[in-house]
Amino acid sequence: MIFPKRGAATVAIAAATLVLAACSPGSEDVDDPASSEETEATGSTTVKFRLWDEVAAPAYEESFDAFMAQNPGIKVEVEVVPWGDYWERLPLDLQSGDMADVFWTNTSNFGRYADNGNLLNIDEVIGEDHDEWTESVVTLYQRDGALWGVPQLWDSIALFYNAEMVEAAELDPADLTWVPGGGEGDTLLPAARALTTDSAGLHPEEEGFNPDDRVTFGFNAQADLQAIYLDFLGSAGARFQDDDGQFAFASPEGEAAFQYLVDMVNTWYVAPSAADTNTNGDITRDLFLQGKLGLFQSGPYHLRTIADNAEFEWGLAPMVAGPEGRVSVVHGVAAVGNAETENLDATVAVLRWLGSADGQAALAGRGIAFPGAVEAQDAFVDYWANLGVDVQVFIDAANGQTIPAPVGPLVGAGANEITPILQEMFLGNIPVSEALVRAQEAGNEAME
Repeated sequence: MIFPKRGAATVAIAAATLVLAACSPGSEDVDDPASSEETEATGSTTVKFRLWDEVAAPAYEESFDAFMAQNPGIKVEVEVVPWGDYWERLPLDLQSGDMADVFWTNTSNFGRYADNGNLLNIDEVIGEDHDEWTESVVTLYQRDGALWGVPQLWDSIALFYNAEMVEAAELDPADLTWVPGGGEGDTLLPAARALTTDSAGLHPEEEGFNPDDRVTFGFNAQADLQAIYLDFLGSAGARFQDDDGQFAFASPEGEAAFQYLVDMVNTWYVAPSAADTNTNGDITRDLFLQGKLGLFQSGPYHLRTIADNAEFEWGLAPMVAGPEGRVSVVHGVAAVGNAETENLDATVAVLRWLGSADGQAALAGRGIAFPGAVEAQDAFVDYWANLGVDVQVFIDAANGQTIPAPVGPLVGAGANEITPILQEMFLGNIPVSEALVRAQEAGNEAME
């Protein structure tokens, strides 16, 4: 489906940031919050909620207004800590006792805190029946037979395309497949070549084409774990991690996937230089918005930016397929409870609310993200449908073949070792086979 230019159906929702000073909960009697000193002083028990996304913060403010109207004995305060500081502050605040009662986490980080006893066991405090939540996200936050997070939002991968560029090249963006080496049956590479031009209007493999003078690009091949290489690994039949959580991408299938992506950059010249994408992961999104990138594989987290800023007709198509079909990573953010909260009853009440369709209605109804509560999903779909945007491709990707998001208590440390090696590989400085072995060994060593 093709969506209109900016102005025909755009939306502008304020991305106000509300940062509240940290305050310590006053209740010392977790069984009776109403008897706390804070209750006597202010009329309510305070629960602090922390997240890293300033765009989502107003939706949570709206949600908690509804919660507090139903629970006048509990006050919820929202605190935004930017992503750049979030993970550095989290362990320090847990240690000092300044951490929020409820806070956002992702799959790469929750495991270490679950293992350290920092998180409330959701099965114990809320119950073990979680049919009301998106199953794939629930699975991401299960560890050692227990659930540690309440699903808040999720995303999968699809293909944004510039309708004008695609139409001019006579391409079908819904039927794109990659084949190792660009062999027989490959439709992605020809499409990307048709969309890539230099300032003289020449395409790659045309005589005189100048890769140093490109003005348009075909595809966003880059060292982007979520939108690109996890999905290519999955569609190649490779794995990112094995059943024990060890990195396992240095395989023949993994090499085929990464070689294809690296060749798009350095051999076929249909993707921007890694010198640019390594230092600015959003440059391909910006090139797409500038009308300089024909195919942009990514997630719904870019929907708002594209819908608000694209000055050309654009569309959504299924993600690129590979030897094993279309395989998307599904990632989710969860709300977790601080095991050291001084307001246990109130914290559990907030967690229950955050897991309900009513609690996620504002998040979905503002078009922020696909909600973790299944019954709230229609509100997100309807929001975008009212703007002429059909988000079904993301739902189809989540319900189809998937590859797990990175998970494990030390996977973040492992990723820190992997990333610079993969970036050098995308620059063409290290052969793919060598880089994958080095990255896998370094990453696994960091997780020991």
